Amino acid sequence: MSHPSVLFELGGEELPPKSLLTLATALRDGVEQGLKSKGLEFSGIRFFAAPRRLGLIIDSLAPQQPDREVRADGPPVKAAFTADGQPTPAALGFARKNGVEVADLDATGEKLRLVRTVKGEAAADLLAGIFELAIKQLPIAKRMRWGSSRVEFVRPMHWLVLLYGDAVVPASVLGLDSGRTSFGHRFHHPAAVELAHADDYVEAMRSAHVLADFSERRTQIQGVVNDLATQAGGRALMPDALLDEVTALVEWPVPLVCSFEERFLSVPQEALISTMQDNQKYFCLVDANDQLMARFITVANIDSTDPEMIISGNEKVVRPRLTDAEFFFSQDKKVTLAERNERLKQVVFQAQLGTVFAKAERVSTLAGHIAGLIGSDVASAELAGKLCKSDLASEMVSEFPELQGIAGYHYARHEGLANDVALALNEQYLPRFSGDTLPTTATGAAVSLADKLDTLTGLFGIGQPPTGSKDPFALRRAALGVLRILIAGDYRIDLRELVATAVAQHGSAVTQVNAAEDVFSFLLGRYRAMFEEQGVSAEVIAAVQACQPTVAGDVARRVQAVAAFSGLPEATALAAANKRVANILAKESSVSGSVDSALLQEPAEQDLAAQLDALQARLAPLYASGDYGQALSLLATLREPVDAFFDNVMVNADDAAIRLNRLRLLNQLRALFLRVADISLLS
Repeated sequence: MSHPSVLFELGGEELPPKSLLTLATALRDGVEQGLKSKGLEFSGIRFFAAPRRLGLIIDSLAPQQPDREVRADGPPVKAAFTADGQPTPAALGFARKNGVEVADLDATGEKLRLVRTVKGEAAADLLAGIFELAIKQLPIAKRMRWGSSRVEFVRPMHWLVLLYGDAVVPASVLGLDSGRTSFGHRFHHPAAVELAHADDYVEAMRSAHVLADFSERRTQIQGVVNDLATQAGGRALMPDALLDEVTALVEWPVPLVCSFEERFLSVPQEALISTMQDNQKYFCLVDANDQLMARFITVANIDSTDPEMIISGNEKVVRPRLTDAEFFFSQDKKVTLAERNERLKQVVFQAQLGTVFAKAERVSTLAGHIAGLIGSDVASAELAGKLCKSDLASEMVSEFPELQGIAGYHYARHEGLANDVALALNEQYLPRFSGDTLPTTATGAAVSLADKLDTLTGLFGIGQPPTGSKDPFALRRAALGVLRILIAGDYRIDLRELVATAVAQHGSAVTQVNAAEDVFSFLLGRYRAMFEEQGVSAEVIAAVQACQPTVAGDVARRVQAVAAFSGLPEATALAAANKRVANILAKESSVSGSVDSALLQEPAEQDLAAQLDALQARLAPLYASGDYGQALSLLATLREPVDAFFDNVMVNADDAAIRLNRLRLLNQLRALFLRVADISLLS
C-alpha cells in the first residue's frame, strides 16, 4: 500500500560549501536511523542540498507505528498469592508498577505475566522529535547564534517546511515553527513559494530557479563544463572536491568560459592552477598535451541578461592573483637554490631535531647511502637531498604552500640542474596520499626514502611516535610511503639496517635507546594497513609479519604466496601441524643440531626425514630467488608424511636420544616453513 511522502526543508543563510554535502548526508542518515528506531516503515529517503537549504523527502511513510505486544514477567505465582488466594504485596506491587489491576495479570504459568497490546503512535507525532535529534547530532565543528535567540546552528536559519502529503506537521526545530512556505533563488525568485504537497517540492523549486537535488546539479555542472571545454578546444580539470564545492555554491548553475593573458603561461602551470582552483573555484582548461590553456570556466549562480559582465568581472578578479604568481616566480629565479638553502639555517624543523637545513644535510647523506644500495648515482642523490627543502624559503611557496617541491623542480630546471635532480625535489614528497603516484626516478626514490626515514627515526628517537588519532608529522603516511617505494622498485634493501643508519644520523638528539627497533616494528605494522586495503586477510599478513622479514619486496612476495597457499586443500592440515610443532618446540630449551638418520626407527619418521632432505635441495634456489609461491606449493606435498608422522610416531620417546632426534626433525620441518611465514597462524 502506498502512503504519502514527507517533505522536510530547513532554509536560511548560505551554508558552508565545503561541508554542505556532509551535512546533507548526515541529516539523511540520522533521520533514517530515527525512523527505524521508532519502527516507522517507509520505502526510501532522498536528500536535497543547496546553498540556502537542507532537505529530505521520505517516500511512502506509514501513518503510524505498527501495534506491538508488550510482555512483562512478575514474581512467581506461588509468591504472588496467599493460601486463600489473596494477592501478596509482590503481586500488588507488580500490578501497580504496570498500571493495571491484579485481575488483569496472567497467572496460568510459573510466573505472573502481563501481556498487553500497545497501539502504535502516529507518525506525525513522532516526526518532530526525529528531525530535532538528527539536527542536534549533525557534525558541525563550530555553531553560531543569531538575533536574540539561544538557538545554535552552522548558519542562521529562517524557515522550516514539514509536510506529510498535503498536511503541515506541527513541529519546532531551531526555534522555527513548521509550515508550507519555502523560498526560491535569492535573486531570480526571492518571493515565497507555497508548497501544496510534499511531492511538489522538486518542480516547485525548479520553477523558482533552484535545483534542489545536489546530484542533479552536480551532473548538470559537470556536463555543461565538459561541453564548453570541448568547444574551447581543451579539457576541463575537475577534481571531485572542487566539483562538490562549486555544486554547493550555486542553486542555479550557469557555467561561462573566461580567459586570461597568454603571458601568464610562462609561470609554472601548477601555480596558476592552484590559485584558480583553490582561491577562485574555477575549472582550468588544458590542451591535448595537458598543458594549461589561457582559458578557465566559472560557474555563476545567476542567469544574467548580460553574461559578458560576469565574464569580465571574473577575468578582472583572477588577474591580480596570476600577476602575484608571475611576480613571485620572477623574483625567485634571481636567487639560486643553494643560496636560498642558507636561509633554512634560521628555520626550525623540530625543536629537538634542529633546523630544516640540518634535516636537508641528513637527507643528503642518507639519500647518497641509499643510492649506493640501489645502484643509482650517489652524487645526484646527495645534491638533490641537500637542496630538497630550499624552495621552502621561496616567495612562491610562501604564498602557495601546496607548491612545495613543484616550485623546487621548476627552479632547478631554470638553473640547468640534471633532470633527475630536479624531479627529485618534487618526488621527495611522493606518495602524498594513499594511491598516489610514486617517484619515477631512482634519485627521486632515494631522496623520498631518506626524507621519510629521517622524519620517522627523528620523531621516534625523541619519544614522539603517533598516538591514537594524533599524528602531526604524518608518520603513518610516511611509513606507508617507504614500504610502497621499496616494494614497487623491488629494492633489496635491509630495512632494519637502513633504519639503524637513519637513527645514527641524529646523533645525541636521540633519547630513546630502542628507537631503531621501535621504528622497524612500526614499519612492520604498516604492512597490515597496506595489504588489507588490497583485500588480503589479517591472518595471512600476521603469518608473514611473524618472521619479521627485513626486505619489503620480500614481504609482498611472501604475502602473495601465503594468500595463495591458504586456498589449497592441504593448507588447513599443515597449518594445524605447524601449530602443533610450535607448541611442542616451545617447551624445549634447545633442539639445535642435525637429524641423525641412524636414530630414525619408525617408517613414518624415516619417510618424513627423506622427504625433508629431498625438499631442502629443491627449496634452496626458490628461497634465494624469492619464489615463495612455488616453495609453498612444494611444502604442501608434506601433508601426508606429516599426518603419518603424528599418527604413528611418539615424539616423547623414553630414550632421550631418540626423543631429541625427533624434536630436531620437527624443528627442521618448521624451519622450512618459517623461511616463508609462520603458517601456524592460519586458521
